Amino acid sequence: MKQIAYIMFSVVYYIVSFFFRTDKNRYFCVMTHDDSEDGSVGVVIKAITKQNPVAVFTYVKKDDRRLKNLLGLIFIKAACLAVSQTVLMDNEFLPLAYTRLKKNVRVVQLWHGTGTIKKFGHDINSGAMLRLVKKADSRITHLIVNSDYTKNLYHRAFGVPMERIYVTGIPRTDILFSNEGKKRCVDKFYNEYSFLKGRKLIMYAPTFRDSEVRSPKCMLDFDRWVNKTDDDTILLIRLHPHVSAAYDDQKLGKYNGRIINVSSYEDVNTLLYVSDALITDYSSIIFEYILLDRPMYFYAYDLKLFQNDDRGFYEDYEEYVPGRVVTDMDELMNAMEADDIYEDKRIEFKNASYRFTDGKSTERLMKLLS
Repeated sequence: MKQIAYIMFSVVYYIVSFFFRTDKNRYFCVMTHDDSEDGSVGVVIKAITKQNPVAVFTYVKKDDRRLKNLLGLIFIKAACLAVSQTVLMDNEFLPLAYTRLKKNVRVVQLWHGTGTIKKFGHDINSGAMLRLVKKADSRITHLIVNSDYTKNLYHRAFGVPMERIYVTGIPRTDILFSNEGKKRCVDKFYNEYSFLKGRKLIMYAPTFRDSEVRSPKCMLDFDRWVNKTDDDTILLIRLHPHVSAAYDDQKLGKYNGRIINVSSYEDVNTLLYVSDALITDYSSIIFEYILLDRPMYFYAYDLKLFQNDDRGFYEDYEEYVPGRVVTDMDELMNAMEADDIYEDKRIEFKNASYRFTDGKSTERLMKLLS
């Protein structure tokens, strides 16, 4: 079904592109990972709008992949792609595998992760999917990254030549270097969650596992957490939608506000700002949180399974991550009570992950595309 849709998309594209030229003021925006204004593409759209008030944007969002919206994607948005001179993406867009774009079209892959621990893309795909992804990625003219280290990884994961990979910094990280931006976000959060002001907030943001689609479960023991921490320590949980739905207010109500589900909170950067520490496992969220120089704990309860049966890692996980790795609740609680001895490792990790820390990544990208 998907293959048929992709082929139909390309047919419409070729028909329209035969009759119409591309327009430098038209932008085709793939925002299937994060369609917020603070997402990878959203930040660039804001910058373009300031620079070019007549710019016209076509958006492809998560909902466009649903059956009820598929006709709009195939007929309307394919036609819009045919007349757009710039494509901005935060994710893969597989219809590009069937669509050979004109030479003057720029395809800017901004991606949704600032960095990566896990292998992805060409490094994990195989068979028909790998062939499809390779074709789609071959259309990329500008792959935007944060550091030379990431440039080398993404060269493999996307199969993009090194000369098409640009270390300008990721535009959506600019706000992490802005005190004004931080204050605005924090104030907004506490206006909504005023009862959390002055309390210690710990965020738990684990990686999604495929097995959680059928059996959604959060592996952090909430009962033990509440019993082992004081009343002023609040756990914010940010889970994948498949898992988050199983932890609504009714289920968490018995914890009397000690555990808050913030999975639907739009801006993850705000959640990072207000969190005094982060508990995660294999998520790329650490590449943003590292800029705040706060403790991180890596609750990798399935580390051996993940290493052997899942994607695997680009580096030795336990040596690479900037915090203590634990595999059970006892170790986690002990780690959080111990002294923070990872400051030097966090600095080393940040320096390897960011060439620029000036908050001007969007500005550099706009100059690159001008």
